[in-house]
Amino acid sequence: MKNQGETIAAIATAAGAAGVGIIRISGSHAAAIARHMLGRQPRPRHAHMCTFTDADGATLDQGMLLFFPAPASFTGEDVLELQAHGSPVMLRCLLKRVIDLGARQARAGEFAERAFLNGKLDLVQAEAIADLIASGSEAAARAAMRSLHGEFSHRVLHLVEAVTRLRMWIEAAIDFPEEEIDFLATPTLIADLLEARTQLDGVLQASRRGLRLNNGLHVVIMGRPNAGKSSLLNALAASERAIVTDVPGTTRDLLRETIELDGIAITLVDTAGLRESSDPVEIEGMRRARAELENADLAVLVSSDEHIDEDRQLLKTLPRNTARLIVHNKIDVDAKPARREQHGEETHIWLSARSGEGLELLSAELQHAAGYDTQDNGTFSARSRHVEALEQAAEHLQAAQHALIEQRAGELAAEELRQVQSALGEITGTFSSDDLLGRIFADFCIGK
Repeated sequence: MKNQGETIAAIATAAGAAGVGIIRISGSHAAAIARHMLGRQPRPRHAHMCTFTDADGATLDQGMLLFFPAPASFTGEDVLELQAHGSPVMLRCLLKRVIDLGARQARAGEFAERAFLNGKLDLVQAEAIADLIASGSEAAARAAMRSLHGEFSHRVLHLVEAVTRLRMWIEAAIDFPEEEIDFLATPTLIADLLEARTQLDGVLQASRRGLRLNNGLHVVIMGRPNAGKSSLLNALAASERAIVTDVPGTTRDLLRETIELDGIAITLVDTAGLRESSDPVEIEGMRRARAELENADLAVLVSSDEHIDEDRQLLKTLPRNTARLIVHNKIDVDAKPARREQHGEETHIWLSARSGEGLELLSAELQHAAGYDTQDNGTFSARSRHVEALEQAAEHLQAAQHALIEQRAGELAAEELRQVQSALGEITGTFSSDDLLGRIFADFCIGK
């Protein structure tokens, strides 16, 4: 554990005038402040009734005092909590008194930052605290709790261990080139490398789900003119947001609507129909549609059984990592039942945007794409930087595989594996710059 730093204090929570407010203090003066407030040495981890007074001895409030000696505390330092009535005015007076006794106002996220620096949490767990506070749904809260309890970190550390073993094996083979056995061609080494790639791909996919659960899902509705894209957006939004006519090319610009499904934010974007056109306004609308698809989490292709083979070609223009869903609209016209089918990697849903039949199937699919898991199978919260680091690690691991198998270049493979370790280490904070830490903890609220 690091030495205790200067003492910081903040109003950790305030539940209004009729509720409970907490002043949290951490650092080298916490024990002295506790003794001054209580009038005697506090018993560790014990709730003491206490009268809080100002510098002149006048009573500010009565409440509870709890002292947690280092290192058995949230920050790893001496921590003091003063539980008082939730009046904002009174809490500010109590905070001022604590500052007069040797503390200073804490920065946003400084408590969690000290917990990280003192080894009480890794960086993923620290970020999960903020994700838990900001969670907008039960699913997001459960995912944040899994990250806080170390599920995400454990999977990353397991990957780091696997990559470290691979790197040690390769560097040992480089150090003993005179051996008759070609250790770089050992089937076990290749198998372990491929297994590491599989594990990394799994963590990357899970982190993308966790990111969507945190940030919401960006869904772009695409397809030919008159396929029913605007009708589908209206049906999902339960309002007449988009103009719907029988005239092809009615939608010429992007139309956005945010909906919530079980507390999960989903941004729907209706786009211009994709077809050959000489109309400059329609051409611009299609350009914007294609640009929007570049940033989509999920592309929903609205089609029909009649045009599905032709419309499927539109999916080939999407970025490789963009998830896609095919919606067969207008089953009320074709007199077909609503259903969901999986064809290889393609998911198909038959529905009617006009009648609403089958719309619940699409809603369930959107929830699943947003990271919601009705089976509660272990989705954890994640952030953009986690996904970016995992993507970098995946690129370097693929390069290591190429260097080892195709080029038989052990030095190159070892260097790529070192880059994998570095990228993974940024996630948990093993390798983190001060600038990165500053940006992360600046997003926290005061008192956390």
